[in-house]
Amino acid sequence: MIKLHSAPMLYQDEVLVPAQPNSQGREKTMTWGVLKAHNTSGNMENLSIKFDAMASHDITYVGIIQTARASGLKQFPLPYVLTNCHNSLCAVGGTINEDDHMFGLAAAKKYGGEYVPAHQAVIHQYMRECYAGTGKMILCSDSHTRYGPYGTLAVGEGGPELVKQLLGRTWDIPYPDVAAVYIKGSLKPGVGPQDAALAVIGAVYENGFVKNKVLEFIGPGIDGLSMDIRNGIDVMTTETTCLSSIWETDEVTRRHMAVLGREDEYKHLSVAPGALYDCAVEVDLSAIEPMIALPFHPSRAYTIREFNQNAAVLLHQVAQQAGELWQLKEAPRLEGLIENGRLRTDQGYIGGCAGGTWQNIRASRDILKGHTVGTGKFALSVYPASQPMMMALTQDGTLNDLMAAGASIRSAFCGPCFGAGDVPFSGGFSIRHATRNFQNREGSKPGEGQTAYVALMDARSIAATAARGGLLTGADELPGIPEPEGYFRFDDAPYRARVYRGVSKPLPQTEIQLGPNITDWPKMQPLPSDITITIAAALYDSVTTTDELIPSGDTSSYRSNPIRLSEFALSRRDPRYVQRCKEIGFGSAVAALRPGDGSAREQAASCQRVLGGIANIALEYATKRYRSNLINWGMLPFIWDELDSARCQPGDTFAIHGIRHALENGATEINAVWKSESGEQDVILRLPEITDDERAILLDGCLMNHYAGQKPDSGEDGQAYEKNA
Repeated sequence: MIKLHSAPMLYQDEVLVPAQPNSQGREKTMTWGVLKAHNTSGNMENLSIKFDAMASHDITYVGIIQTARASGLKQFPLPYVLTNCHNSLCAVGGTINEDDHMFGLAAAKKYGGEYVPAHQAVIHQYMRECYAGTGKMILCSDSHTRYGPYGTLAVGEGGPELVKQLLGRTWDIPYPDVAAVYIKGSLKPGVGPQDAALAVIGAVYENGFVKNKVLEFIGPGIDGLSMDIRNGIDVMTTETTCLSSIWETDEVTRRHMAVLGREDEYKHLSVAPGALYDCAVEVDLSAIEPMIALPFHPSRAYTIREFNQNAAVLLHQVAQQAGELWQLKEAPRLEGLIENGRLRTDQGYIGGCAGGTWQNIRASRDILKGHTVGTGKFALSVYPASQPMMMALTQDGTLNDLMAAGASIRSAFCGPCFGAGDVPFSGGFSIRHATRNFQNREGSKPGEGQTAYVALMDARSIAATAARGGLLTGADELPGIPEPEGYFRFDDAPYRARVYRGVSKPLPQTEIQLGPNITDWPKMQPLPSDITITIAAALYDSVTTTDELIPSGDTSSYRSNPIRLSEFALSRRDPRYVQRCKEIGFGSAVAALRPGDGSAREQAASCQRVLGGIANIALEYATKRYRSNLINWGMLPFIWDELDSARCQPGDTFAIHGIRHALENGATEINAVWKSESGEQDVILRLPEITDDERAILLDGCLMNHYAGQKPDSGEDGQAYEKNA
């Protein structure tokens, strides 16, 4: 099904073969061509990228624009789309989120941007429909930014990286490794994009096989995949911890973009013979079966057939992990969910950027037609990913048939993916065609006695399960149902009626509308000459997610209020963390083996900084974007090679004399004195691969300090920014 090639591979005669030592051919990949076209450094080893467009949603754009305003923003220098698909429920957590939306609308008018009101589209579907095109690069403040099937190299980053683009600066990275994803074969009936994606994630996540690499999809199997199937696989590549993705484009791509009314943005894109890849993932689509990813990560992937054969054992493992993660005195018992040898699920969800696409919803309708969800506990919700899609699914009767089967139809909204919608009841087991199933991602609150579980599945198997009243069923167990063909008749009338399109048309006289929950960033202290770092939390799980560092769900309402949001930092992982930080004052730190998997949200770092954080100490960082977030918020991203064995604890200190002098002089190894209950010990904390720009940001205390007082660079149009009054 999945075969990994860890050695360099060459693409010759449309197949991958082992590369010989000193083989050349990096420049023959699609990745090279797109990066070169956007690189401003003149050096392909160290890239300085300017993007074609950007997008943010309503739990990130306020902080980004506030930071940029404080740094001298005058006008958006590139198309910047502000969507409203995360805080669409306007009083979640007790605040009025519509205030954030009005801030976004005013900012789009003042600075010349694009504003997509709530319920119109989820961020990535909007960018697919309106912006993705061959050879483009797009940056978004959301980790699932992937538009590879359009020939677009798209990146999800923390907010400060978008601030840099708004101020005319660049995204600076070393040239990344590139992994070929060689697709062959074709999907069997009942198998969908989530099944293929989970199979790949399960094969490459734990071993870090494609971490921070660009995935380049090539091979004969691509021809037989529709754009919806390609997009469904592509968006899930985020869960492999790769950097980005790009696919070969073909006639399927061209026809799809013609339907969207943007055929002029299509070009044929393919890999050149002799292209050299750093490694390769070989995927045989014909060997993939319906899959399920168990709590609490998309990489815990099994075939549904395999799961049904071992359900009691696997559910016991889930329960044990739940007890450990939620620090329960006694692990819950999940074996009772098994009924006649099958898992009895309680809820199904199909929606968002992964599940809520036209083909997934049509396929679900075809499977459910003639059946009902039933009148028991099991409930099914379907969220089309955009208003044009919902309009088409209404016109062709798809949504009518789903409602007749008992499904609940909702508007475009990302909330269920992070716990702000369709929260299961206590002990409930939800199956979702969504992007993540981290702990608490569905909105449960173990501290208050509410626990729930999410498994990821493809829409087809969710529909098959719904047709059997919630008994777990792979779609391949049903009589073969033809896969829907074509694409919906795209009509952008809802966008023309509601979307504010003011790109390159700023209205400077517009006043920014600030609600009571929108506040400025507190002042950040520059790096002092000497520091004493005090550990406020020590996390020794194999990976620490950004959801653990700052929870999603109801906390989303406070993303525009840095001080109030910081009160939630690590609240579901270490409830004493915030109080420890307050007792420490300036100089606290988090120690974790591999922090930063998951969401791109900058608040995972900025909340630590607001509480006086000065560093993270890690064995390694789970993602490039989290390390960047730490630096951009003035926090030292230390590597301590002995952390796993040393196991420092809250209250331990690391005294560093001359830290500022060391950074100014290019040091990458920092001498520190570690003091614990066992005594004092000299240790070395490393800052590998840190650039001169990153040093400057750390010295100034954060990106915002670094840019304050500087005159931002000119944009592509030659428009220089000026300091706001």
